[in-house]
Amino acid sequence: MTYTPKGNAAPPAPPAGPHPSAAPGASAPGTAAPPVPPQGTYASRPPGPPPPDPDGAPPRRTAFAEGLDQLKAAAVTEPGRLRIIGAVLAFLVVAFGSVTAWQMNDRSSAADDVLHSSQPLSSAAADIYRSLADANTAASSGFLAGGQETKASRERYEREIADAADKLAAAAAASESGSESEKLVAELNELLPEYKGLVERARANNRLGYPLGGAYLRYANSKMQDDMLPKAQKIYDNENKRLRDDYADATSYPWAAIGLGVVALGGLAWAQRRNYRRTNRVLNHGLVAATAASTVVLLWLTVGHTVARSGLNDSYDNGVRSLTVLNDASIASLKARGNENLTLISRGAETATIKVDGKDTTVDKFDHEFTGDMRELNSALADAQKIADDASGEKPVQAATASMEVWLERHESAREADDEGDFQCALDQVIGAKDGKVSTNCPQGDKPTGECFDQVDQNLDNARGHEEEEFRLAAEGGRNAMLGLPVGAAVLAVLGAAGSVLGIGRRLSEYR
Repeated sequence: MTYTPKGNAAPPAPPAGPHPSAAPGASAPGTAAPPVPPQGTYASRPPGPPPPDPDGAPPRRTAFAEGLDQLKAAAVTEPGRLRIIGAVLAFLVVAFGSVTAWQMNDRSSAADDVLHSSQPLSSAAADIYRSLADANTAASSGFLAGGQETKASRERYEREIADAADKLAAAAAASESGSESEKLVAELNELLPEYKGLVERARANNRLGYPLGGAYLRYANSKMQDDMLPKAQKIYDNENKRLRDDYADATSYPWAAIGLGVVALGGLAWAQRRNYRRTNRVLNHGLVAATAASTVVLLWLTVGHTVARSGLNDSYDNGVRSLTVLNDASIASLKARGNENLTLISRGAETATIKVDGKDTTVDKFDHEFTGDMRELNSALADAQKIADDASGEKPVQAATASMEVWLERHESAREADDEGDFQCALDQVIGAKDGKVSTNCPQGDKPTGECFDQVDQNLDNARGHEEEEFRLAAEGGRNAMLGLPVGAAVLAVLGAAGSVLGIGRRLSEYR
């Protein structure tokens, strides 16, 4: 029931402030409305506190922080300390075994490469050089024999050319893809047919008695000396560098493994001393087993690698070094023989200017190079005799030196005859007379320089065979000293870690 107010007075004004029924945020009557933000924007609002956990608990900490707190709490109790010690010891022993297995596996692989890859490839590269140089020497020797070269000279040339082709094919298969050696081998494979073609042209013109044959042979020799042999020498140098790198990898000390082994043994010794001081028990079987396993690995590592290093160093000093010097001697011998033949073939057609007592002097180019080659041969033979470590290695080198001295004497006699105009006498002293009898003016009964060269070459082959066997035995001994070490170290490390855990577990059982 309502009552109408009496009189004409206006009703009282409503109280100030928002109307109770107004929506939140609405302006009161008679007041200006707040500005409305433009469409697409939002009014900034101060951040509020994070919503409380429904259960009233504080926010949960990270897993790392909780784990750190648990570790700190465990470290203040003896069982917790023992668990931490056991985990650290097991980690050290396993790390020691793993690093030992990794490093010794790398060194064993490098030693195997030395024995079966890099050294054989180095020898094959030297054989390529020798085969090319020997083929060049045989070609010039056959040319000196006249229109009808000897069967032996022809067969030697064909044999050395075939050997060079075979060794180039083997080197191409063994070379690393994209390496400089692979490129050089490909270039030599292209140059070899060109060289053979020049030699055949020289031989054909020589049989017909045309002087052009000598020019073709000199051009073939120039291609061999200036283009092919330097490439073969570069291949040899590359393979020697690869061999030295493999030696460095195989003989480097495994310091990381040795250091971890010392740390692991130190940790095991400390744990056993701590156990003795707290329990008066002298031995903990598990820790003793872990210590024994780690000690065996460390001794095996140090002794095995020392023996392997000694064997590999011996194979390098008494094998590879000797082979390198003998290869140098053989190369110098072949180059000297080729230049000696070309001296007679060119008959002064090619000269060189050298300094003698400060004055320019013109000399025969090939005879001058022969003198330099013989000096290199003499020096290489002297070095080989110093390096040889037994009589079996010294005897062939001494025999080669004696033949070289006779060679020099016969060469001087041949040069005197040629300078005096007696070409036939000089030829007989260089390649030998066809019927076994030299001309009347020549020394009788002396062997030609070609025979001296053959003796030098044969003795150098004998010396190389001996040194290759010495290398093989020493390198195999070094490699065998590391056999089984990577696997053995891994197995013993697992056993050592198990011993550490069991030893600490036995101590923990006393707190249960």
